[in-house]
Amino acid sequence: MPSDWKARLGMVYSTDPDFNYDTGDTPEADTPPPARQELRVWLDRRQRAGKAVTVVRGFVGRADDLEALGRMLKTRCGVGGAVKEGEILIQGDHRDRVVELLLKAGYRCKKAGS
Repeated sequence: MPSDWKARLGMVYSTDPDFNYDTGDTPEADTPPPARQELRVWLDRRQRAGKAVTVVRGFVGRADDLEALGRMLKTRCGVGGAVKEGEILIQGDHRDRVVELLLKAGYRCKKAGS
């Protein structure tokens, strides 16, 4: 178990022998199976100097699983991208390819937006 002393820096000493310090961290929820995920694939050009970015939204689950899905999509599309704030960003307009890959992986997904 890693030491969490940094999370307790503001803690005042307690004389209660049954005291259990709560850091306020909530455990991540388990990731549901792909068939229960409802993903949306968008094309976004806002605040990107006119360059198109394919955005996958709606993933529910652990951050590690989202990172793995993003890595798989970037590799299969042969482009770069990122995973930020619960969204997968793929450089370029790859909506059709991303929807095809997600459906093949067992996810429920749709193209959204214009």
